[in-house]
Amino acid sequence: MVDTKELVAAARSAAQGSYSPYSGFRVGAVVVGIGGEVFTGANVENAAYPSGSCAEATAINTAVSKGVRQIDTVAVACIDADDVDGAYPCGRCRQIMSEFDVARVIVTAGEGAETRTHTLDELLPHRFTR
Repeated sequence: MVDTKELVAAARSAAQGSYSPYSGFRVGAVVVGIGGEVFTGANVENAAYPSGSCAEATAINTAVSKGVRQIDTVAVACIDADDVDGAYPCGRCRQIMSEFDVARVIVTAGEGAETRTHTLDELLPHRFTR
């Protein structure tokens, strides 16, 4: 398992690649496959709002396109959020995480912000499954 501090730093770094001219919230994510593979992603917004992609979805889609089918950890950082409460994954991303049975989700904001770790059951109880 990759160290939480390393994952948080990598998620914050991934957020630098965000394209977020509409919300102004740069989000980065790191996905760690069950075999230790690491993938990153950033949010990519679009003027047609639902056409954008969240950082978590971008990173998970990259992992899946490389053959990953089980994900151990997703770390998310919204570097423009005032605190960690503004950095949580949306419902759609939580459901995407459910599809790949994510074991833990790490959430943080910018430098110096609190870091929280959750199970997917905590973030999405009674989720839709196969």
